[in-house]
Amino acid sequence: MNPLAEYRLRMTRRQLLANTLRPMGAAALASLLGPAVVPSLGRAIAGGSAASIGGPSGAPSTPGVANTRGGLPELPHFAPKAKSVIYLFMAGGPSQIDTFDYHPEIRKLHGQELPASIRMGQRITGMTSGQKAFPVVAPMFKFEQFGQHGTWVSELMPNVAQIVDEIAIVKSVNTEAINHDPAITYINTGAQQPGKASLGAWVSYGLGSSNRSLPAYVVMITRGEGNKQALYDRLWGSGFLPTRHQGVKLRGGNDPVLYLKDPEGMDRAMRRRMLDRIAQINEQEFQEFADPETETRIAQYEMAFRMQASVPDLVDLRQEPESVFEMYGPESRKPGTFARNCILARRLAERGVPLIQLFHDGWDQHNNLPKHIALQSRDVDQPAAALVLDLKRLGLLDETLVVWGGEFGRTIYSQGTLTKDNHGRDHHGRCFTVWMAGGGVKPGIEYGKTDDYSYNILENPVHIRDLNATILHQLGIDHNRLTFNYQGLDQKLTGVVPAQVVKPLLV
Repeated sequence: MNPLAEYRLRMTRRQLLANTLRPMGAAALASLLGPAVVPSLGRAIAGGSAASIGGPSGAPSTPGVANTRGGLPELPHFAPKAKSVIYLFMAGGPSQIDTFDYHPEIRKLHGQELPASIRMGQRITGMTSGQKAFPVVAPMFKFEQFGQHGTWVSELMPNVAQIVDEIAIVKSVNTEAINHDPAITYINTGAQQPGKASLGAWVSYGLGSSNRSLPAYVVMITRGEGNKQALYDRLWGSGFLPTRHQGVKLRGGNDPVLYLKDPEGMDRAMRRRMLDRIAQINEQEFQEFADPETETRIAQYEMAFRMQASVPDLVDLRQEPESVFEMYGPESRKPGTFARNCILARRLAERGVPLIQLFHDGWDQHNNLPKHIALQSRDVDQPAAALVLDLKRLGLLDETLVVWGGEFGRTIYSQGTLTKDNHGRDHHGRCFTVWMAGGGVKPGIEYGKTDDYSYNILENPVHIRDLNATILHQLGIDHNRLTFNYQGLDQKLTGVVPAQVVKPLLV
């Protein structure tokens, strides 16, 4: 909607009368005091010139906006190891059993009933709770050992296998959630119920961004060929935080950010003058009602103006050398692919954006898992490995934390009928695998241990709260001190249950 029209629609009769009477009173005062006393009163009432409401660059000098872009004054709490986080989120729950958490003993157990002593009456989803049998399914893919420490990796991930000495594989991540929406909401916002602020929004709120021409939190989404789950905007939303901290979606194609272009016939100078006037109106409204969303609106208009120049440069990959496209694979030339988005993520990190999150949907493999997981792995294996190598090539890996993982894992037992070539796996939150690289994380290690069924954790459990606390820690944030008072509580990403930074993972 046109901002001036929106302003008029929102104005109540009382506000209209009050605003109308102000100039009359000011005019009466001016006539009593004389023009020599208040020579510029009329211009001030009318709103002033563009120069009077903006700094040298023409941006409105709204109280608090510049500080907000810089984050909270007390942050970072300590020297950060990472300046940016690139979170490769595999939505749907990749099977740890078929990718990284290999147990040779599973081959011998294939087809046998999962012992009740392993399940221990644990909660399972409604999709398999009615099954009469729970046969163990060994991976239908080969595993080999790679790297200096002989790390087992599936043939599904041949490129990631080549960089195992650069990554830390965490096999003991766990969550209480067992269904997609609460699980993906939980790991992204710290609660299974909607309404909380996302990881990226917390980072934007706390740290801001060193790049004033790009958002502090950018999201990109790709869809795989497997079963897809809904990815709601609230997964990167701001919750109770000011809405300017929500993630900005960067789309594939010729229009990466919606509503960013100027209308036909409007040049940059005209756009600048219009934004200055709108900022003046919004500032007047903020002074009267102190609604923080008014400041958000001012900041978002300004960000959109700056992004008109910064986004086209960001998505223009013509200057990238041929070797980069070869590294990321043939899909990297196609806008909107996961491979292409990995290159854009690297470019965003180069430009100082603190949180970049790539969602790749399609990992929900309840049936025909061998086919679907192979397609999903093909989409992400080469680009994810290339991202780590590319950051290292540019000297950015030490200051960029890369995280790969989903909202939970998959069960060792088959969902549905087990046949020679086909089976599915149900959701499993008791243990799943995440890998991390760069940003102060120890390279070439495995952390955590599961039982022979990849069902229960035997050593070093890492709750998703601990994972988020560790990500914040690498950005220089103490998760216990980054809070926001809402509904009478000091809210935080890691919630009220104690969370721990996983220090054995860190350099």
